Amino acid sequence: MTLQGADPTVVRRAIETRDPLPGTAGFAGAVDGEFVRDVLGRYPLFSDSETDDLAFDPGELASPERVEPGVHVTADGEQRRWTLPTPAPVTDRRTAVAGVRDAVAESAETLPDDGRTAVAFSGGVDSALVATLVDGPCYVVGFPESHDVTQARRAAAAMDVDLTVVEVTPERLEAAVPTVARAIGRTNAMDVGIALPLYLVAERVAADGFDRLAVGQGADELFGGYAKVARAPDDPRVDATTVRGAAREMMGTLPTQLERDVLGLRAAGVEPVAPLLHDSVVSAALALPGELLVDDRGERKKALRLAAREWLPDTVAFQEKKAVQYGSLVARELDRLARQAGFKRRMDDHVTKYVESRV
Repeated sequence: MTLQGADPTVVRRAIETRDPLPGTAGFAGAVDGEFVRDVLGRYPLFSDSETDDLAFDPGELASPERVEPGVHVTADGEQRRWTLPTPAPVTDRRTAVAGVRDAVAESAETLPDDGRTAVAFSGGVDSALVATLVDGPCYVVGFPESHDVTQARRAAAAMDVDLTVVEVTPERLEAAVPTVARAIGRTNAMDVGIALPLYLVAERVAADGFDRLAVGQGADELFGGYAKVARAPDDPRVDATTVRGAAREMMGTLPTQLERDVLGLRAAGVEPVAPLLHDSVVSAALALPGELLVDDRGERKKALRLAAREWLPDTVAFQEKKAVQYGSLVARELDRLARQAGFKRRMDDHVTKYVESRV
């Protein structure tokens, strides 16, 4: 097994210093015969519970189990070496926003520039910011009347970027359901609904000759993009008692989400590139005060939007958008396909039952 995502020298130094954010975009695999996975789990890694073999693809193992993020596996067994730091918040607003802006610029300097990277573009601040950093064409996926397609067209016009619309049809979505569910190893409605549009746009990108797809993954978790973060501590979906604590709680969900996204994209034949998940950006996000995650008017991802003004027009930087499964109308169509197949809404979790029937 080789090392994915980072130079071995950087990872060796991170092992020696126990630095959880050593300046990479994530890593997993082998270094000097020992196994590592970065603190946010940006690259999937699995072990076989019976043989202790490791693989990047769970399908290569008989009994795959996820190697936990932040783990350094030595000859003596697993040892957790890295956890996310807990810095004090930067209290000066301009300094905090400048930190995010500088971190995004630093991440951009590490991106491949060989012309083989396309951009998943939905018109929101996350994907629009990525589009300004990556020298590649933009693609949006969705049903023709979907929110994402409409918003992506508006944002592309405002930014003067080329946009390809990958139109989803019921037939194409139905055919992709079992492929995606098997690739990500999950059948629940939420994960499949998120992975499907990513897979479909990646499939088109691969057919057009690109090896990588740049995505805006991580921005919601790092910068307070969820409604439940904005409502903390009153939202029962989070345990934290502050917005900053709730955002940190969401960061803990990244390994599971990123595993799904990476496996789904790889099944379509491309590798993901996530500029907003570079260590520099993670460090800047961890230092944000609560009011720069969600401001007093309830606007989410405030610091990221302010920083994005360096590259984006305000009409794009401050535009709200829907989650991909809803903005693309994939969730709506999955519901219709499930009901059409006899899985009625009165049944508990009817879409998941439909997906299970297809797999």
